[in-house]
Amino acid sequence: MEVKILFIADVIGEPGMRIFEKAMPYLKLKYSPEFIIVNGENTRNGKGLSEGLANKYFSLGVDVITSGIHIWDYQNFHKTLTNPRYSNILRPLNYPEGVPGRGYCIKDSSLGKKIAVVNIQGRTFMQAIDCPFMKMKDLVGKLKSQADIIFVDFHAEATAEKIAMGRFLDGQVSAVVGTHTHVQTADEEIFPKGTAFISDVGMTGPFDSVLGMKTEVALSRFKYQTPFRYETASDDLRLNGVLITADSETGKSTHIERIYLRENELYQK
Repeated sequence: MEVKILFIADVIGEPGMRIFEKAMPYLKLKYSPEFIIVNGENTRNGKGLSEGLANKYFSLGVDVITSGIHIWDYQNFHKTLTNPRYSNILRPLNYPEGVPGRGYCIKDSSLGKKIAVVNIQGRTFMQAIDCPFMKMKDLVGKLKSQADIIFVDFHAEATAEKIAMGRFLDGQVSAVVGTHTHVQTADEEIFPKGTAFISDVGMTGPFDSVLGMKTEVALSRFKYQTPFRYETASDDLRLNGVLITADSETGKSTHIERIYLRENELYQK
């Protein structure tokens, strides 16, 4: 049986949530996904997530929320990560023992197939946390006996590290999608052993910006090399994502499609 998984790239602040909410009816109608994942680490004012925003995602049909380095930016959310009710909100797996939250979960799709979603984080140009490759090596065997499909959000900076992870996991998981850089890449493919891959899914939010930040603030940070308060931009809203189709019998992917949708296109649908 084929299962369609919709993944929406890093949602940036209130503008990102706005276009996400507006696009969901169209995306559900066009793609009929059986499982929906969103990277929500930037939803609260551009950095972090709140329990209220997480609940809004779930009310819109999201099955699992993944994250990355900014999941820690809102201190009050840390306790939510430890709440069993929110086992479908993930932080990267390879943080040291004692960090709140969980790095993977297994949930049923609307077709009843079990989907394992894993969130891991890269180390190149990022924090020196535990090795994501070794963590995945230890986890994959366990997940194969529990889930029909394994989906990995690899939150990393370096393209080479993302491709290396995709090759490392080829044939062992159904999909490896990159997040964090907020720029959608055009390298989507199915690797030889059946793993769907893309280096970065992109972002969902204001594109009249520098990766979601107001342009003038970002320019000041680069020009003067001094701290400036992060401010989320607001204009030219777009949604990035991917649709991946996987065979629940083999765990291999058969299709990957990039999604790039402008806000004004939604008024024409």
